[in-house]
Amino acid sequence: MISSIFAGIGEYTIFIGKSLSCVASIPKRHQEFLIQFKRIGYDSLFLICLTAAFTGLVTALQAVYQSKGYIPLHLLSVLIGKSTLIELAPVLTALVLTGKVGASIAAEIGTMRVSEQIDALVSMNINPHEFLYLPRLLAGIIAFPLITVFANLIGIVTAWYFSWLRYGIHYYTFFNNMRSYFEASDLWGGLAKSLVFGFIITSFACFHGDRCFGGAEGVGRATTQTVVYSAVAILVMDFIVAWFLFGAI
Repeated sequence: MISSIFAGIGEYTIFIGKSLSCVASIPKRHQEFLIQFKRIGYDSLFLICLTAAFTGLVTALQAVYQSKGYIPLHLLSVLIGKSTLIELAPVLTALVLTGKVGASIAAEIGTMRVSEQIDALVSMNINPHEFLYLPRLLAGIIAFPLITVFANLIGIVTAWYFSWLRYGIHYYTFFNNMRSYFEASDLWGGLAKSLVFGFIITSFACFHGDRCFGGAEGVGRATTQTVVYSAVAILVMDFIVAWFLFGAI
């Protein structure tokens, strides 16, 4: 059991090393990068908009309930802003996109593996790490922080709208207090997390898809492994990155 875990970590490390070693060739694969960037980023906007909107509504509702009698109502936006920027937007965005982006990439590459399309690329002297995996890795690394910024915006705006409807908090009071207590580390900390999450999801999806075998059953197994392992890794790395960024405070 222990030996298989370390063997898997070693295979994953070698796989990522081979992919990142092709980074100099990304300009000639720019078309594939743009296709993946659109799939990961633009095609996910509606889903993230829906997720972030209801996250903002729930955050505003829970913030009032949990801080009632402890924090003045006009400072509600401070709690909402910091929790959204640092934790809720990057983590929930990553968990949602694990099911959409991670599963999609794993199924796509897994199907190519079991149908011998990747072997065909190799026979034509096309490096799959350069052509398939690296564009997806870089697209995830770049797209996830941008999607998180979008989720931040939607979540905070919907939280204010609910606060205005339910508690009568004026937009000036809401956003002015948020700005007064805003720190740049709140935003950059969340974006740093999203960058790590984007790398985790796309790299796990490519790795498990590439290791796929056994036909349709193998594709399903690779997709399941990608979603489960990515979700666990996101929660683990959420703590590690938060400790690295805020643990010394």
